[in-house]
Amino acid sequence: MNKAISKSGVSPWKWVPTLYFAQGLPYVVVMTIAVIMFKRMGMSNTDIALYTSGLNLPWVIKPLWSPLVDLLKTKRWWIVVMQIVIGGGLAGIALTVPGPWAFRYCLAFMWLLAFSSATHDIAADGFYMLELDEKKQAYFVGIRNTFYRFAVIFGQGILVMIAGWLEEHYSTKIPETEAIPRAWSITFYILTALFTILFIYHHLFLPRPKRDSATLNSPQASISTVVQEFLLTFLAFFQKKHIGKALIFILLYRFAEAQLVKITSPFLLDDIESGGLALSTTEVGFIYGTIGVIALTVGGIFGGIAIARKGLRSYLWTMTFALNLPNIVYLYLAFARPENISLISGCVALEQFGYGFGFTSLTYFMMLFSHGKHQTAHYALCTGFMALGLMLPGMASGWIEEAIGYRYFFVWIMLCTLPSFWATGLIRTILPANSDVQVPAKE
Repeated sequence: MNKAISKSGVSPWKWVPTLYFAQGLPYVVVMTIAVIMFKRMGMSNTDIALYTSGLNLPWVIKPLWSPLVDLLKTKRWWIVVMQIVIGGGLAGIALTVPGPWAFRYCLAFMWLLAFSSATHDIAADGFYMLELDEKKQAYFVGIRNTFYRFAVIFGQGILVMIAGWLEEHYSTKIPETEAIPRAWSITFYILTALFTILFIYHHLFLPRPKRDSATLNSPQASISTVVQEFLLTFLAFFQKKHIGKALIFILLYRFAEAQLVKITSPFLLDDIESGGLALSTTEVGFIYGTIGVIALTVGGIFGGIAIARKGLRSYLWTMTFALNLPNIVYLYLAFARPENISLISGCVALEQFGYGFGFTSLTYFMMLFSHGKHQTAHYALCTGFMALGLMLPGMASGWIEEAIGYRYFFVWIMLCTLPSFWATGLIRTILPANSDVQVPAKE
């Protein structure tokens, strides 16, 4: 334990877990909690999918302003300031949920959260690589991913369950139209208090690496030089060998999942007459946010072990099947309409395990494809295209569901798995026999 000291002499155990817990919270608020909250407030699936999928945009375009994090101020400064902004956004949602025009104001604060969270991601990942040497980066990558998942469990699970309990508590005293906003307002006040604590902790205890300085502080670096290097980095990415096939794979691998993820919570919450399963907010928080996330995490762990043993090429088809075929459980749930919570939980766990296992291949492929001179920037570009692949199909998913209903929507989802298999077939042809080495790429 004492050997795990970072370059500034501070143990990574003092800041890596809390930093990545803080990184995961705003993302799960924007991507998942917003869906559940807006559904409970009576929004249509079309509006929910359209507006919450659009919130992916900051993660799509974050490579465009990522150089600013290097050019201006320190990464530590960006982390602390973005945590202040995120806390302010959470407080804004807490204040406006019970009032008039709640959706309009909440959505505006969600956009603030999305942009500040994407910027926080850039700074946190840069700080991680700056403060830790390569050996410690590899050692703590599992730790940071674990605490990021803890944030997801806390957000999708515990917080949603708290909101559900508050809904039930207030519904016995005031009309449901008032109880639901009040419950979610208190939930966001809890989030605000938590993020305030995280901000104070990181302001006091986050290391101050000597190398963490703004690029423009260096007399050797001019703005024109930095801009030129920035443009060359973009050009080098699009000159990579097999760039077309790589982008098709990144964009289409999760084509079905991108639509499914926006509809699963509304499906579980909607009443029987609407084709849903009529679960309570607390039940959805427990099933989807706790059991589902645990299954997702376990699937990801097994996926990493599999690739480490035999390489990506050996497991690529297996992972594609694992990502897509378990989606059929929602087709079963939509037609069978079971009331048994254990059965529903098992179906969700199966789908999430498959997703966690299968998604590992996309993450690892992007790492392989990013190898080279501009690895960090090129990986950011890959994640931007990955977010675009989630955003565009997700925006249309609510409209599709409301046009054809839950049952036929899940039939549609199974058809949408076909592009994923096609993209996998394309990308497998460019992977070397030993895919632990980089994808051939021209820099």
